[in-house]
Amino acid sequence: AVIDISRSVTVSDFRRVRQSNILGVIHKASEGGDYADTAYAQRRPQAEAAGLLWGAYHFGTGQMSGERQAAFFLAQARPGPRTLLALDLEANENNPSNSMRLDQAEDFVQTVARATGRLPVVYVHPIWANGDPLPGSGLSFGARITPQSILARCGLWVADYHDSPEIPRAWAARGWRLWQYAGDESARHPAYGQTNFVQGVS
Repeated sequence: AVIDISRSVTVSDFRRVRQSNILGVIHKASEGGDYADTAYAQRRPQAEAAGLLWGAYHFGTGQMSGERQAAFFLAQARPGPRTLLALDLEANENNPSNSMRLDQAEDFVQTVARATGRLPVVYVHPIWANGDPLPGSGLSFGARITPQSILARCGLWVADYHDSPEIPRAWAARGWRLWQYAGDESARHPAYGQTNFVQGVS
């Protein structure tokens, strides 16, 4: 089990996180080409000292090139050989016109691969990846990720809050590597009736 967090999540004790049977933390490192998560650097040694695996994610936006965003992300994440790297590819709900485009996402992935020798995982909702409009908002990626895209060579971190995840068409032959099955779980709103909660974080 893995949790993903940012500076908006309060961390009281990473040792209690590990004692909750969590194996790793994927922390936001950056957004766009100029926003760094100020909690990332200080939390990394704390989490690793508690025996947790570490990962870094970048929230992609539309205002800067994918190459520039990747360079900024790597400068903030400072990945080691075991650091999981991830691109968060989703609608920018606060500013939909500033959502990352397909070409930017592909350039981001290519730049990370050139710099590190490995591909990041891609966090995406199946509807977004398939280019269909999101229920409720009607927002769309404006493109469809195809099996020929470099994105489809990346591990899939699928976001789908159902009993089993829908796999985007581009990853149909490979399946998922990580599955985010719940978000912002709380005592009042447990995921599928679960009563075990991660201790040490809000």
